[in-house]
Amino acid sequence: MNATHFTEYANDLIAVLLVIAMITGYQMYLRRLARRNSAAVFSTAATLARTAWVETVMGDHGDALLAVQTLRNTSMASSFLASTAILLMVGVLTLTGQAKSLQEAWHFLNVFGTLGPALWLTKLLCILLLLFYAFFNFINSIRVTNHVGYMISIEQAPGRTHFSHQMVASQLNRGSRYFSLGVRAYYYLVPLIFWLFGPLYMVVATAILVFVLLPKIDKTPSQFVKGD
Repeated sequence: MNATHFTEYANDLIAVLLVIAMITGYQMYLRRLARRNSAAVFSTAATLARTAWVETVMGDHGDALLAVQTLRNTSMASSFLASTAILLMVGVLTLTGQAKSLQEAWHFLNVFGTLGPALWLTKLLCILLLLFYAFFNFINSIRVTNHVGYMISIEQAPGRTHFSHQMVASQLNRGSRYFSLGVRAYYYLVPLIFWLFGPLYMVVATAILVFVLLPKIDKTPSQFVKGD
């Protein structure tokens, strides 16, 4: 019985393992690239830029009002994406109630995958979990960024609570990491959506996604990269 189930879901299982291997390998490559040159990867370069920005804003000639407005814009972006995640989760829950009618239409192009309702619901559950993960990260980004807004606007005077540049920058980068993880979850939502049509489309979508992410989003343009 177990062997029968494995044979039935073998193509989908192999596709999932291939996708996990591609994404894991890609993330490991980014980490090695960042260790060699922190400015070569956009996320690490942005971390350095945010740290320098905090030092400038909290310096003698910094503009606290401009800093709060910038943080407000960041919170608004996280709020919009968190709301979008909620709407998408409602949409996925709606699809679960129409599984029987939709799976026949969506699996029309499914040549190699399994057509059973159990796997269809599993796919929707994976999408739902990834959306919840994105929502969780965006909400935490809002929470941390709001705290940074208070810390960065406190006037550094004797007798008042003092927040060092390093502490404020660390919290700002923490909130930005939450935001980046939420956006990354949106990126990796693409292969899961294509999985609804079949495992082959999921693998192809993942390969295309990695091919697009590296030069266009995750890697800093070479003309702006300097050695450490």
